[in-house]
Amino acid sequence: MATGFQYCLNSSTIKPVPILQKIEIAAKAGYVGIELWHDDIDAHVESGGSVADVRKAVDDAGLAVPTTIHIHSWFQPAGEPHQQAMDEAKRKLEIAAAVGAPHSVAGPPHGQADRELGAKHYRELLELGRQFGAKPSIEYLGFVEDFTTIEDALGIMESCGDSDATVILDPFHCFVGGGPIESIGKLTADQIAMSHFNDAPADPPRETQRDPDRVMPGDGIVDLKLYCDMLRKVGYDRWLSLELFNRALWEQDPLEVAKLGLEKMRAAAEA
Repeated sequence: MATGFQYCLNSSTIKPVPILQKIEIAAKAGYVGIELWHDDIDAHVESGGSVADVRKAVDDAGLAVPTTIHIHSWFQPAGEPHQQAMDEAKRKLEIAAAVGAPHSVAGPPHGQADRELGAKHYRELLELGRQFGAKPSIEYLGFVEDFTTIEDALGIMESCGDSDATVILDPFHCFVGGGPIESIGKLTADQIAMSHFNDAPADPPRETQRDPDRVMPGDGIVDLKLYCDMLRKVGYDRWLSLELFNRALWEQDPLEVAKLGLEKMRAAAEA
């Protein structure tokens, strides 16, 4: 059964592999997109490569780059720390555009979230995004202190007053943050830049789970059928991106991990 979803590999899933090899693996495994991390791009440049190398590799592989990951520390510092964060955001947005990404992931604060300041700064980020050609998309994280749900992200999106505001969805963060999957219904398809895709185990307890606890789709207890049904209900038919940080998988053959992940994504999304 066709879903309309496009399957993407978040390169964290095969984290130890150099970036050009990650791109090659994603294409060989059958994905049509790859999410690239700025740490990997920076490491490639620091070792003598260039951003142009990365763009050529994705173009040669026939892959899209839906997002780059990630912009941090933008949400609520003021004064000089904020200017430093914005300068780093400019650098990353320019790179995102150079590798062909329409969006870059903007992560939340890990402590208490000053929502008024966060909305102001997100509007500023979006203005920068239009300038550079890659728009920041806000992400909630289930395990941070105060920005854990779709509602938290939607509040900033609405408060910032910018129609380009979008969110990054993730079933793991819905589960760990305690927000209902049904909250996807509060969004429009155009407000969703990307949906990461993964699962969460029954153990350890939900409140203690962190990124390394993520498991392959279908290997955990998240209701991924409901998740995908809600995406369809709001008309979202674009990216599902396999995002894992599982150290056991990092020790395995990366091409086999990527192939298995695509198989499991399809089984979960097309159930």
